[in-house]
Amino acid sequence: MNTAVLNLAADSSGQVSEGLGYGVTALYIVAFSLFIYGLMGLTGPKTAVRGNWIAATGMGIAVIATLLGVYNNAGDAGVPGINWVLIVLGLAVGVALGIPPALKTKMTAMPQLVALFNGVGGGTVALIAWAEYIESDGFTAIAETPDVHVIVGSLFAAIVGSVSFWGSLVAFAKLQELLNKNLEKKLVAAAKGFQFANIVLAIAAIAIAIYIGVSADSADATPWFWIVLLLVIAGVMGLFVVFPIGGADMPVVISLLNALTGLSAAAAGLALNNQAMIVAGMIVGASGSILTNLMAKAMNRSIPAIVFGSFGGGDEGGPGGMSAAGGTVKATSAADAAIQMAYANQVIVVPGYGLAVAQAQHAVKEMAALLEAKGVEVKYAIHPVAGRMPGHMNVLLAEADVEYDAMKEMDDINGEFNRTDVAIVIGANDVTNPAARNDPSSPIHGMPILNVDEARSTIVLKRSMSSGYAGIENPLFFAEGTSMLFGDAKKSVDSVIEELKAL
Repeated sequence: MNTAVLNLAADSSGQVSEGLGYGVTALYIVAFSLFIYGLMGLTGPKTAVRGNWIAATGMGIAVIATLLGVYNNAGDAGVPGINWVLIVLGLAVGVALGIPPALKTKMTAMPQLVALFNGVGGGTVALIAWAEYIESDGFTAIAETPDVHVIVGSLFAAIVGSVSFWGSLVAFAKLQELLNKNLEKKLVAAAKGFQFANIVLAIAAIAIAIYIGVSADSADATPWFWIVLLLVIAGVMGLFVVFPIGGADMPVVISLLNALTGLSAAAAGLALNNQAMIVAGMIVGASGSILTNLMAKAMNRSIPAIVFGSFGGGDEGGPGGMSAAGGTVKATSAADAAIQMAYANQVIVVPGYGLAVAQAQHAVKEMAALLEAKGVEVKYAIHPVAGRMPGHMNVLLAEADVEYDAMKEMDDINGEFNRTDVAIVIGANDVTNPAARNDPSSPIHGMPILNVDEARSTIVLKRSMSSGYAGIENPLFFAEGTSMLFGDAKKSVDSVIEELKAL
């Protein structure tokens, strides 16, 4: 009788285990569907917030499914149970370090936050690979052919995750302007030296990875320092890849590092046999790769040229308002700018990073409302790489409740500049530089730009005559129809607002 009861209990346990396994699979399918649906929402400003919440819900479901899967398999040969203390501790640390910066970070610093969070993801993947190496005793415990994917996935994740982590830290430091300007110029100038070093480091990393993988067939574990050496070499390579890349290319670099983090996460998921990490990593890797390619095209530069070429040393341009070619700038006042715009039929606002730095988006919205009340049509021209990350200007303007329909992408707005009375450029440099279209010797020649120079009149708001990311002079500032309104962008717009109210 006791034997019968035990057999019945075993059968019942097996049915529960199998049923829970099907439930885990179903939860993963729901999570993956929410990932994809949420990503679709990120294609437009109107649905972006909702898309984020949908994808976050999917990730929450994936975490629950993973914990249920581990609980279901606990007790099987080689499968450890759940250490709830470590899980709760990890969640607490993640919440404490993640939520406060996300809530307090200003939109001007959002690219830095994205770079930092992306780097943390890559570093986590590298640590997972290290843990897998230690747990499997140098991969010797899983060296049979069926588990080769664990070894390959772990080593790939170790290299790419470490590159992404350290490269993202450099991107963060550059965006946060933590690096000395002279040092940054020297790093950009030493691009060829870094390229050679990276080739050597890449060969060394691949050789060590092959050695670790081949050694897994032996009875003795590979000494632990080999995996540490692999992580260190990959980390140095991540530093050396981003060090010489200039500010003009930094938005593309952020996107590229994001794609690398996704690919490394997918590789780690392959090693851990975790479907959530595989699918989420591939989605991030694929979308990041597509975005990187689109942004490179928007700059008319190939990805290898961005990674290995590097330009953007922060040259200050001609002194005292004088261009290298001898042209001079024409300064204007808030009163004159207000009069020009108040009597225009159409005004196009061209936002750039200067708008973000000055936090002038709300003032710009108020200025536009005053102009529209006077019968002036106001539109916003958005360049794909304006700001320091994709969609930076869209998010800033949306924060100020600018209508989504008023934000026009470059291809949609460029045909309207030649029938626009006034174009007002707020802190944008390289994306309005006509040298990209007219000067074959320019480093940005061929880069698609906003045709601001075709407007009847152009007003440029800038603090000084310093150049943009690319470190080159902008002939637009010295053009016949251009006038400069110097000063902090928000204060300048506020002054224009007061003048508009007085008209």
